[in-house]
Amino acid sequence: MECLNISVKGKVQGVGFRPFVYNLARSLGVRGFITNTAEGVYITAEGGDISSFLERLRKDSPPLSSILSIDITPAGSEGYTDFSIRGSRELGGFTLVSPDVSVCEDCLRELFDPTDRRYLYPFINCTNCGPRYSITKAVPYDRARTTMDIFRMCRDCQDEYDDPMNRRFHAQPNACGRCGPGVELRVAAEGIRIHEKEGPVQAAIRLLEEGRILAIKGLGGFHLACDASNDKAVSDLRGRKRRNNKPFAVMAPDISAVKKFCHVAEKEEALLLSGKRPVLLLRKKEDDRLAAAVSPNNSHTGFMLPYTPLHYLLFYYPLSSVYEGGDRGISHFNALVMTSGNISEEPIVISNEEALAKLTDIADAFLFHDRGIFMRVDDSVMKVLGSATAESADAWAEEEAPAFFIRRARGYAPDPISLHEEGPEVLACGADLKNTFTLTKGRYAITSQHIGDMENFETLCFFEETLKNLKVVYRSVPEAIAYDPHPAYMSSHWALRQEGIEKYPVQHHYAHIASVMAERGIKEKVIGVAFDGTGYGDDGNLWGGEFLIADVTGFKRAGHIKYIPLPGGEMAVREPWRIALAYLVGAAGADLWDYIRPTAFVEKYGRERIEAILKISGMRDFSPLSSGAGRLFDAASALIGVCDRNTFEGEAAMALEALALDDLDDDYPVDIRFKEVTDIDFCPMILGILRDLKNQMDRRVIATKFHNTVSTAVLRTVVKLSATHNVRKVVLSGGVFQNAYLLGRVAHFLRYEGLEVYVNEIVPSNDAGVSLGQAYIIREKLKEGL
Repeated sequence: MECLNISVKGKVQGVGFRPFVYNLARSLGVRGFITNTAEGVYITAEGGDISSFLERLRKDSPPLSSILSIDITPAGSEGYTDFSIRGSRELGGFTLVSPDVSVCEDCLRELFDPTDRRYLYPFINCTNCGPRYSITKAVPYDRARTTMDIFRMCRDCQDEYDDPMNRRFHAQPNACGRCGPGVELRVAAEGIRIHEKEGPVQAAIRLLEEGRILAIKGLGGFHLACDASNDKAVSDLRGRKRRNNKPFAVMAPDISAVKKFCHVAEKEEALLLSGKRPVLLLRKKEDDRLAAAVSPNNSHTGFMLPYTPLHYLLFYYPLSSVYEGGDRGISHFNALVMTSGNISEEPIVISNEEALAKLTDIADAFLFHDRGIFMRVDDSVMKVLGSATAESADAWAEEEAPAFFIRRARGYAPDPISLHEEGPEVLACGADLKNTFTLTKGRYAITSQHIGDMENFETLCFFEETLKNLKVVYRSVPEAIAYDPHPAYMSSHWALRQEGIEKYPVQHHYAHIASVMAERGIKEKVIGVAFDGTGYGDDGNLWGGEFLIADVTGFKRAGHIKYIPLPGGEMAVREPWRIALAYLVGAAGADLWDYIRPTAFVEKYGRERIEAILKISGMRDFSPLSSGAGRLFDAASALIGVCDRNTFEGEAAMALEALALDDLDDDYPVDIRFKEVTDIDFCPMILGILRDLKNQMDRRVIATKFHNTVSTAVLRTVVKLSATHNVRKVVLSGGVFQNAYLLGRVAHFLRYEGLEVYVNEIVPSNDAGVSLGQAYIIREKLKEGL
């Protein structure tokens, strides 16, 4: 009798894989057992239709699973009489941890079915949905290794858990209202009363309807919530959180509600409805009826759909008696603001105690629950390029339009990224803004969820606790650390403090380009265009408008935007009008004061202050040189009068992008000096903008001409470099390429020239992707002994 030992590696824990295998084996007369191991699942199978068993093992696997490999070894017959699921075994290697998954349609039907024993229970889940990564403390993935370990299942739940034919067979978070987590409403502000016999969810709904702000514990952390159509509530939330103009994320009850506020293309709708449920940036309709303070000075709003039972209850409790799927009619709210529950620039809050300590000055009340969150995971944020409503649809057909990340977290992390072949283990510490780290293991890279800006102790602690957890889960023992050479980065200081391990710096913009190369498995030479705000350059200046000839062995700087001083250093980043002044000096020279007049800078800031800024702009200690493309966008935004102060990173550039028109091809002159290191001078463009301002041209036209000019400059430079270096592959990365108009236009024209264009699709093109690029480069160097 044929007997096989089968090792399955991949995302096969917490996704209903063992119940699937059990039922498959029983249906085919196969006997033996399956067990979780630290590297996946282990199966011993004998008898029955083993060939069909092996074929269907991969073909019919559960939708949430992902099989990376199946290793089969012949074994001697053990005489098994049935097939069983055994307790987990500890073996070497590692397994993949499933990201958290939104509540499934089956559970939603039960949630709103008055005859179901889990009617209106906020923590309903099954093997196809619910928390995974956020509650996992260790592997193998069993209840005892999750934050559900403190809840002992009641008899009914245990029977479901033990029943191979039940949807909750071995569903580790399985629970009900008798034995599982519960919710509690706690009032923080004075004057709020909870009505007698009013349940916590009902009270939360009433308070939101009254314009109150609630801190709501979710899947991977707290949200701060309010009615998105209530101007006062949204303004109060913005003021209490000291958020200034940074957009809020919004949750709508269903896809029909989203379409009331924004344009939604087919691919965007599919993403919104997917089990990953990201926040998706969507183009606003003219009459979007949301509070103006939700996303001021922005053409897009970030929308997501509910992804936990508790979210659905906030919209529908107790309006629906039976859930029928699809649109459910009237809800309590058209939309709720659901922004990260944190103090600005700190990590998202995850415990009830931490919420009370940090959010009491913001929230009027707290909707708590007692299911622990082990790993804090913020919402993922994405945008689709080239959709029916995006800025440059010609770059991609809709079916292949990339959906790119602004923030990669819940629903996606810590999914592995294939590096296509085996390699050494590396830890890459990333950058300081939008930090992530990356571990490599075998043929994969595991990039962490969004950590945040490394500017305080709390974020460093989050970095360390997440790294510790993923090293344990993936049994990672790095043999080298990659880091950014910026001397002021906290992530780099942390890396350099680690003892007994080799450390390698990777230039910031090279890492941006390498992140795309890692996604696509590219090793050969590419032309890399890395456009961002600031990164430490090899010459000690601040780079950010870079053209690199790069492969996995190194890079050469082949061109860049002409250096300009940043008057006051970091102050110039916060006050872009200073950068505009620096460009004006370069463009106008002795005629500076004649050219300043159309900008209204004198009226706003006064001649004396402007002269002081001009004086320090020549002092390198106070005004470092920068080639940053992000700084060019800042300058143009201030010059046109769109935004002269950044209250959050990228605000001026985002406001400028919001003005760009789709149907205009005009541009300004630009001076490109082709030489060994090409120099791109945008001063002629600055003079053109000033002439248009003097002639009172529509700001939307000026903003569009600016975008077109930058696109043309990239095109001309890349085409020349391609001919000079005989390189056809072009990589576009860096935070500036999150500008959909710019990215779409540049990609379209480069493809028209017959070049191959690659962009980030698995990790963000902003600094959150840097760690993947660092890891890829150092891993390749170690592999080749370089």
